Amino acid sequence: MRLNNKITALTMTLALSAGLAACGTNDQTMDDMPNESMSEMDHGEMDMSGSGEVPTDLQEAENPTFKVGDQAIITEAHMPGMEGAEATIVGAYDTVVYSISYDPMHGGERVRDHKWIIHEEIVDAKADAYEPGDEVTVDAEHMRGMGGATATIDSAEETTVYMVDFELDSGERVTNHKWVTEDELSAN
Repeated sequence: MRLNNKITALTMTLALSAGLAACGTNDQTMDDMPNESMSEMDHGEMDMSGSGEVPTDLQEAENPTFKVGDQAIITEAHMPGMEGAEATIVGAYDTVVYSISYDPMHGGERVRDHKWIIHEEIVDAKADAYEPGDEVTVDAEHMRGMGGATATIDSAEETTVYMVDFELDSGERVTNHKWVTEDELSAN
């Protein structure tokens, strides 16, 4: 009986280890990938839909190119199936947007050039924008293991960001997706 318990425990441990190893994200950035490879990448840890809640100190855009309710085409894909999708604008905000690299809190491979987090999603953010190379603590869970991670700023840009609803190539409906920048959208 004891041998069976040890074998069962060992089997479960090995299965759990294999499962956790499979949770790592690809170390390549989306920009480095040919378009046909983007659909093969595992983005199961990306929470493409959101609650619609935004940080309380996030300022609505005063004069956005796309207003809430407008339709726009997503011209740049962060995830497979996004490029070319028709998006409905759910929110428009003026802020600083960052691409970041970080090691997920649950382990796994380093995520490089994740697009996007905003200034208001940084723990104890200073008043001024961060610069490439600065380290910050992330207060957003766009992907499992992101919240609480120490990240390096790869790029920073003051712009209007949008929360959008759209449908993936697969037919899956995505709601309250955070974030798409103004230059990643075009008029319908």
